[in-house]
Amino acid sequence: MNIWESIKMAGKTLSSNKLRSSLTMLGIIIGNASVIAMIGVGQGGQKYVNKQLESLGPNVLFILPGNRETQRISFEVPKTLVLADADAIVSQVPTVVGVSPELNRRLTVNYRNRNTSVNIIGTTPSFLKVRDFETAKGRFFSEIDLKRNNQVAVLGADLAEKLFGTHNPIGQQLRIKDSSFQVIGLLEAKGSSLGADYDNAALVPITTSASRLVGRNSPYGVALDYIVASARDTNSVDAAEFQITNLLRLRHKILNEDDFTIRSQKDALQTVGQITSALTIMLAAIAGISLFVGGIGIMNIMLVSVTERTQEIGLRKAIGAQEQDILLQFMIEAVILSAVGGLSGTVLGVSGVMLVAAFTPLQASVSPIAIAVAVGVSGCIGLFFGVVPARRAAKLDPIVALRSA
Repeated sequence: MNIWESIKMAGKTLSSNKLRSSLTMLGIIIGNASVIAMIGVGQGGQKYVNKQLESLGPNVLFILPGNRETQRISFEVPKTLVLADADAIVSQVPTVVGVSPELNRRLTVNYRNRNTSVNIIGTTPSFLKVRDFETAKGRFFSEIDLKRNNQVAVLGADLAEKLFGTHNPIGQQLRIKDSSFQVIGLLEAKGSSLGADYDNAALVPITTSASRLVGRNSPYGVALDYIVASARDTNSVDAAEFQITNLLRLRHKILNEDDFTIRSQKDALQTVGQITSALTIMLAAIAGISLFVGGIGIMNIMLVSVTERTQEIGLRKAIGAQEQDILLQFMIEAVILSAVGGLSGTVLGVSGVMLVAAFTPLQASVSPIAIAVAVGVSGCIGLFFGVVPARRAAKLDPIVALRSA
């Protein structure tokens, strides 16, 4: 018997037991769909986090007070970075084009009978350039506002809507803590980025924040929560990190361990990439277990089929069918079950990925490699788990098989 005849006979046999064949394929369908969906969602999550990191600003470096050990065990931010450090970086490091020192505190903002608790960010006029923001209305505070400790504020889009609704907030007075601030501008809406939601924040001059709101002063000046430095270009990031490290070590008279930590966007992207890749592999491995379970289901049903078709096997062998013909027949049936289940699972998995991409922020995408691997593995599973029942059918003695009818 040729292969084409075996395929047609296998199709007739499987179609005569539609419900059983469908239930047998269910494990393969779920396994394939899960593998494709998990890999697609994992890659989408990685793209989403990368986009969030890139939105922090171009070629940025984050300079944090304290070393990694003190950051890990201390609940209070050490006061090792001051405003003068930020000024020194922008003036003395040639690969840095701008710095944005920041001093953050969550406080209540009041306007008439409305109040809300938001993040108050003390910073400098270079914030817009370094963090890649723009003003939608009014203006940002200037160097004069900074030097005079002017009580002015720039609001995020969501905060302005909460406090003022549809009214124009420019020129209005609001209270932060016990001080009155004049609204001079609105930031363009940008959305949250890794938990930092500037749309729901108020920005004030860092000197005003230190003197009237937060009181974060050290013997050496205004103590900072962190400094964001923008390198000249992508190729200058490593050089900027090296130069900033040397400058701060000289300024802080450090001989041993640094009292600051520099983290680059590249480091964060690399860390995120490793984490998301590991999670994707783990999820795909978990989903792959269902493929294995589906293979066991195929073997189980094929063994039942051998028992049910003992008379048919005996009759075929009695009229001249060879062992390899019987072996091929049952192997083809197992492969058809796994292949059809694999294709159906692929369609289901691709549909799931498209739905995730359409209705969530994750940029999920279909991976051709994931499809190829899932379909290939499902076909191999059918072939592997079909061997035992096929060999059992091929080894049946025709006389014993006919007598059992």
